[in-house]
Amino acid sequence: MTGDSSFGPLAGDFSGRFVLDGPLVRPAAGDAFARPASGDMAALEQGRIVALKHKRAVQDVPGPAAGQAVLKDALSAQPFDAAVTGFVLACLPRSKAPVLWVSDRKSRQENGRLYGAALKGVTLLRVEVSHPRDVLWAMEEGAACAGLCAVVGEVHGAPPVLDFTATKRLALRSEASGVPVWMIRSGVAEGLSAARERWRIGSVPSMPHPHDPRAPGAPLWEAELFRARGRAPGTWIAAHDPAAREAADRLRFLPRGAGGGDAGPAHLAAGAAG
Repeated sequence: MTGDSSFGPLAGDFSGRFVLDGPLVRPAAGDAFARPASGDMAALEQGRIVALKHKRAVQDVPGPAAGQAVLKDALSAQPFDAAVTGFVLACLPRSKAPVLWVSDRKSRQENGRLYGAALKGVTLLRVEVSHPRDVLWAMEEGAACAGLCAVVGEVHGAPPVLDFTATKRLALRSEASGVPVWMIRSGVAEGLSAARERWRIGSVPSMPHPHDPRAPGAPLWEAELFRARGRAPGTWIAAHDPAAREAADRLRFLPRGAGGGDAGPAHLAAGAAG
């Protein structure tokens, strides 16, 4: 029996046992989900048959891998909110290689322009065009350039040229060349996408200022992962600490509480103080 092709090449029977040749497995109906043990994951990577009851080949870590060469979407939760731009900048890998940043006219009107001289650890090659069609062309050409650290494109709304086929081309080019690609979408941006991960980012009240309780502190973002392959969806409070010693600690996540998330900034502030 062959599994759903959208989940990668699978083979198995009705007992919930599969051979895994792709990055994600689909269990039989009724199987519970849990994180796989290390031995089970080794068996998955080798393509051996494993029982999937009470197991899951999905990562629970929310943070996007900076150097992962896939297409990822970042949608703005509300108009004129710079949170989505800050989140993508925090997710970019730190490298001496430049980042190609392409934006259309309407995106610049709503999101503004990046000031490259103020960005530490990021070298920008900024391209400004008028039409989303030109953004997609520049992104696809840039994604084929191994000399780039990453490619970021800003498209406003849901233009007809930004369909599933266009995003699939970007995803394939990114995975073939090893260049991470981010698509920032502002305005009404619902629609199909071949992105491996789709995030919705919005601003929340900042952390307390360490020296003045009346002044705003470091920014905080509400990061909702609403679609992903190989990663569990969820909503978190995210904070960026550019001074962290380890790269993995620069972008920190705390689950968004059901009571409105007031505990999130407090816990992140406590962690920063510690």
